[in-house]
Amino acid sequence: MASIIICRETYCLFWEHPSIRWIHIVVNFDKELAKNQANYQPLTPLSFLSRAADIYKEKTAIVYGSQRFTYKEFDINARRLASALTKIGVKKGDTVSVMAPNIPAFLDANFGVPMTGAVLNSINIRLDSRTIAFNLDHGECDVLLTDTGFSETIKEALTLSSRNPLVVDIQDMNIPEGERLGMDYYEFLSTGDPEFVWKPPDDEWDALALNYTSGTTGNPKGVVLSHRGAYLNSLGNLIAWQMTGKPIYLWTLPMFHCNGWCFPWSITALGGTQVCLRGVNPIEVIDSIYDNKVTHLCGAPIVLNMLTNAPSESLNKVPKGLQVLTAGAPPPAAVIKSCEALGMIVTQTYGLTEVYGPCVVSEWDSAWDTLSANERASLKARQGVRYQTLEGLDVMNPGDMTRIPADGKTIGEIMFQGNTMMKGYLKNKKATDEAFSNGWFHSGDLAVKHPDGYIEIKDRSKDIIISGGENISSVEIEGVLYQHPAILEAAVVAKPDQTWGEAPCAFVTLKAGMSITEQNVIEYCREKLAHYKCPKTIIFSELPKTSTGKIQKHVLRDQLS
Repeated sequence: MASIIICRETYCLFWEHPSIRWIHIVVNFDKELAKNQANYQPLTPLSFLSRAADIYKEKTAIVYGSQRFTYKEFDINARRLASALTKIGVKKGDTVSVMAPNIPAFLDANFGVPMTGAVLNSINIRLDSRTIAFNLDHGECDVLLTDTGFSETIKEALTLSSRNPLVVDIQDMNIPEGERLGMDYYEFLSTGDPEFVWKPPDDEWDALALNYTSGTTGNPKGVVLSHRGAYLNSLGNLIAWQMTGKPIYLWTLPMFHCNGWCFPWSITALGGTQVCLRGVNPIEVIDSIYDNKVTHLCGAPIVLNMLTNAPSESLNKVPKGLQVLTAGAPPPAAVIKSCEALGMIVTQTYGLTEVYGPCVVSEWDSAWDTLSANERASLKARQGVRYQTLEGLDVMNPGDMTRIPADGKTIGEIMFQGNTMMKGYLKNKKATDEAFSNGWFHSGDLAVKHPDGYIEIKDRSKDIIISGGENISSVEIEGVLYQHPAILEAAVVAKPDQTWGEAPCAFVTLKAGMSITEQNVIEYCREKLAHYKCPKTIIFSELPKTSTGKIQKHVLRDQLS
């Protein structure tokens, strides 16, 4: 027999059974409590700049060549930009696009644009005019901030686009003046109110940014990110990288790529200094590290490889203890080993545009400190474990959604759950539904899970090589090739093969002054890999790359088709 007794804010469920007797009391203790302005504010990374400007007014926030901006000036520029945009009618849900390298105006835009409620659309500076036109049309661009260094491409893109956005030109003092397509950026800022009062989003789920994927197979997909996700992943970066104090951060990672992995907001949250650099030349990067006393930088493995192969007179300037965060592609252990030989401290992370950049980290275990350099590098090359701000990470069989065993051998697909997943793909419900099927975000990356729970990427699903029925990881072969003393860069793709269906083909770039033969490389691989995994063809060439340093394997595959 059961009975319920209700007494004001409490109800009791009383149950009697010949062998069981218990009372379950449920207290509805917060019935009269509710959200209000005092106890609830929507999360947004924009609040980091307001705090920094209050606390670190005269501290240097941005460095670019001889230019210096304090946090007070940074905040004023962001507010002026927001005010100027608002005065011309920009409002919630509008799109403001930015085509620029890593310059101060881009940092302004990371705060000023969303202060209006509008969505920030960062454009890849290496895109062709036709793809840019697609992005402007699909994203419904209302205002375009563009560096005059890209005027020719943007001018053509605008002729191809159906949009007619207001164009604001950013003239970089460090390059020759380019063609003007619209109003000058700093003249535009001067129309804004330095005391503009911005409001947090009505809902932290509101869109903050729109980023387009590379679009290597058809049109790019527009990834929509929220204020909430950006806020959380910005703080996740700080925890995962164990960042404290006031870092001096060098921009080698493009700000347009996943909103600079959320670091425009992360560094601001700590009151750090952001050192801008227009391009990535290894000598200029190292000079900037030395001159500005840089403590932290991010970069794809290809950038790290470029730095470690800089002239010796430059390498002597690299400070011991420089913190380096790498992601974007699985880093070969040999590259990590080379960085650490120079005294850099490398942290490997992993993520995608759809998850706000890095959200998985190869968290270091102090028990590994006594291992050999090769063993440490191999461990650091694993993608690792989830950020504290990520709720779910696993490697699963996409067919039946079962978790693969943590044996370091069985391959499955990396999947995510949590608050740092994209809202979805803009105007593409089919792709969104597929990406989020069965309650998980499907990354398309293939990995194993080790007994300690750390995941390790073996390939993109489209990059796995199936030879004679055997799955071969291109990443594993590349890791071996990077160990060869004469090889600077390497990429492995599938080549059609009459006997095996397809077989590994390696594209290799040699270090300056080095010379080896195709047979030398194949024999080197046969010493370190099972023979069926070894490339059967070696092609010596420069490797095509994206603006973020990723090797464009689809271009290499096209050369073989």
